[in-house]
Amino acid sequence: MRKWTIIGWAVLLVAMATGCHTTVTNLTPSQQVRNKAGMYPLSVAWDSNQQSLQKETIEACVQVGLQIYPMQSTPLVKNRWETLVPVPADQSLLNYRFKFDYESLGMPHRRQNSRLSPPYQLKIIDP
Repeated sequence: MRKWTIIGWAVLLVAMATGCHTTVTNLTPSQQVRNKAGMYPLSVAWDSNQQSLQKETIEACVQVGLQIYPMQSTPLVKNRWETLVPVPADQSLLNYRFKFDYESLGMPHRRQNSRLSPPYQLKIIDP
């Protein structure tokens, strides 16, 4: 038991010394021209140096009020997700956030984690 305690403290000290960071970068322009389909692309990049992060478990979505729109990872660009979100014709602003759910290694089991971005706003401009 003492051996596991020493290992646990050692891992914690290394993590604190190296500093885990996660960055969520909004790649969506702040303004888009209104289109007839009423669907607007939102994209985001995720970067993390957390060693315990299980990359295959990352799921991204966009939250607009109480609505959730799943995002798809892009096949050619690593750590990037995108989706289309509807904006009604009578609206000119869309308030949204990105959310990432993922698992990380823990003792004795994997842990569920999530990361929520700051709020963003998309302005729809009439042509």
